[in-house]
Amino acid sequence: MLTRVTGLLVAAMLCVASASAKDPVRTFDPSTLKGPAKGTPNEVLVLGTAHLSQLPATFQPSGVQLLNERLLAWKPQIIAVENRSGPQCAFMRQFPSRYKDTIESYCRWDPAPARAATGLDVPAATAEIDRLLASWPTTPSPSQRRHLAAVFLAGGEPVSGLVQWLRLPETERHAGDGLDATLVASLDRLRNRRSEETLIAAPLAAALGLERVVSMDDQTASAADLSDADQKAYSETISKAWNNPANAKRKQMEDLLYAQIGDADGVMALYRALNDPSKARLVFDSDFGAALNEGSPQQFGRGYVAYWETRNLRMASNIREAIGFVPGSRTLVIVGASHKWYLEHYLNQMHDVRIVSSDKLLR
Repeated sequence: MLTRVTGLLVAAMLCVASASAKDPVRTFDPSTLKGPAKGTPNEVLVLGTAHLSQLPATFQPSGVQLLNERLLAWKPQIIAVENRSGPQCAFMRQFPSRYKDTIESYCRWDPAPARAATGLDVPAATAEIDRLLASWPTTPSPSQRRHLAAVFLAGGEPVSGLVQWLRLPETERHAGDGLDATLVASLDRLRNRRSEETLIAAPLAAALGLERVVSMDDQTASAADLSDADQKAYSETISKAWNNPANAKRKQMEDLLYAQIGDADGVMALYRALNDPSKARLVFDSDFGAALNEGSPQQFGRGYVAYWETRNLRMASNIREAIGFVPGSRTLVIVGASHKWYLEHYLNQMHDVRIVSSDKLLR
């Protein structure tokens, strides 16, 4: 009798568990609990981009003019870019055994010349940036802008330094107030670099009257450097996983788009394609899904996907943190197109974030 009762209890519990699994009311989904009930919502538009430095030579900087006009009309109050922050690079430099290769690849800005010119290392410059912006005047003088540009450079935030440089009249773009000839030359080189940060984010921020951009990328998920043999095996394994029909289809589509990027219409066509929701699954199948299911004994693909997901989660947290300082704002996130779909879904889980589709803006 006891056995029968026990069996009935177990069966009843299983039925309740099954019903709970199917009952959406019992499922906690943060994305459905949006707030606040009153006030302006936080809106986030994630713009997937190609890395402009890697486009064919037919791409010209003037090709982003129409895109920039569309973004300017949306009037974001925060612009976040796929850069590593100065403090993150300073942190990683403290752990060369883990991040040596990562630093060489992703922390290429050297703050040493700006430290020599200003006397500020990255932590001191970061604190000075916060102090200056906390009491920043509505109409700062050219001298104040030059000084802030120098401090941004010392803090490892060159794109924000460029924003200050672009906000100066041409006649005021000269050495002084912490900027020496070396730093002025660096800012001029940045101004002419082909990248989404320098051709889209910084000019847009300057035109909108913003003082900086947010460096929201994160590379701290990189594992300790592998041995030469393991690194070779890892690279070969991931490359083999990427050799698949989905990737071939993706490359064919990109080649057709790249052949048309000689003018603004072609650039807009590229951005429409990169941000088309129908491409999300193709990106997964060609890259992360293929890596996830590769069959190496070391399971390299699973490690790669862990890095990818962790990086995206940390990007999302950096973006969310930046939004929290300006509640009721519009945020533009400019990020490599493969990140777009992950960031949209992760950010949509936040109670005080509403994702804005890029479709209308790019139409």
